[in-house]
Amino acid sequence: MKVFKFGGASVNSADAVRNMARIVQNHLESETLVVVVSAMGKTTNLLENLVPGTAANEDKAALRRQLEEYHLSIAKSLIPNEEGIVDKVRGLLSRLDGTIASLTPSEEQYNFNYDQVVSFGELISTTIIAHYLNHLGINTLWQDARQLIRTDDHYREGRVKWVETQQAIQNSEFIIHNSYSVVITQGFIGGTSSSFTTTLGREGSDYSASILAYCLGAKSVTIWKDVPGFLNADPKFFSDTVKISQIPYNEAIELAYYGASVIHPKTVKPIQNKGIPLYIKSFITPENEGSSIGEYKTIVPETPLYIFANNQILLSILPRDYSFIAEDNLQVIFGILNDLGIKVNLMQNSALSFSICINNNPQLVRPLIDRLKSMFRVRYNENLQLITIRYYTQEVIDRIVAGRPILLEQRSRSTEQLVVPATSMI
Repeated sequence: MKVFKFGGASVNSADAVRNMARIVQNHLESETLVVVVSAMGKTTNLLENLVPGTAANEDKAALRRQLEEYHLSIAKSLIPNEEGIVDKVRGLLSRLDGTIASLTPSEEQYNFNYDQVVSFGELISTTIIAHYLNHLGINTLWQDARQLIRTDDHYREGRVKWVETQQAIQNSEFIIHNSYSVVITQGFIGGTSSSFTTTLGREGSDYSASILAYCLGAKSVTIWKDVPGFLNADPKFFSDTVKISQIPYNEAIELAYYGASVIHPKTVKPIQNKGIPLYIKSFITPENEGSSIGEYKTIVPETPLYIFANNQILLSILPRDYSFIAEDNLQVIFGILNDLGIKVNLMQNSALSFSICINNNPQLVRPLIDRLKSMFRVRYNENLQLITIRYYTQEVIDRIVAGRPILLEQRSRSTEQLVVPATSMI
């Protein structure tokens, strides 16, 4: 059994879905192919504006019409004169309307509301694609990921309950009957024991594929992207990128942790535990080799790798009485960070202060600062960029920093990290 994952860009139009279907057809074997699919195109962004309590700049009724017209145009283009798929899409949109109407628009409920609404992007996309594959004569099962991937109730960052997830997958219809060529399921979403929907973090579809591969003991995972493989930098900003052909598991975990956009941070560990190789290939040129992550000793080729995290905020936390930052202070700070589910991208402490660089998410940063200010003095800088360079040289650092002031810097044998003011140049 193999697992494929297709992101939103690979299914953002009828032609893109046809291309995805050709890739699937070309990889059909005697064993079932499990295909994890994201929401189509920018659907997630649109749905975010429909979450109750969101102050959308656009008219929500217009956004709702846009959502329906977009998906129905794809469905009708794929399967002309087929009312069944139209009815299914409209039925899901009707359920979305009912879900939105049932939710309470409040800041305290926002994360819960978000997961219940935004998850419809994946439900609609996989419904259309499963219907289309069956239309092509491929024996395909649509599977609800919320019944497979079981999580706690930490909304927007659902934590996987591995024992329950393993049991759910082993008891699923496609395992018991084992008669399907393809299983289509959703990335990004899971379900709680109370039957509420959770999400696994933004761009969490890769993680979904990894969870399924681990529980199924899959032969491999292939993530289909709009790039030729794992590149040493974002091609949107670098014209001379280098494709990395092979990456050791531990290196991939490091790069994902630092924010490499091609891999979700949690993706690698489950497959590493079972030695399952991960391939990154292009859905534009699927015949090309791409990149592979596995049991390698070194990265090939060895070249500087650049990761840029934008929209960062740097907080400096100081005791009110000008005393030393001690273990009890750090315990309180980390407790607050854990309560709010905030990931620290970079941290540094001195005798009198503790500094952290985090994503500037207002819905998390505002309560964080408020809670910290009740016990500490807090200073912060916004509109920052966190630059991570693996296999750096001083020449590389100087070129990337380009004369900007460095607010925070950490350097190890192989990794340089710098917090600098953001610039449109990168």
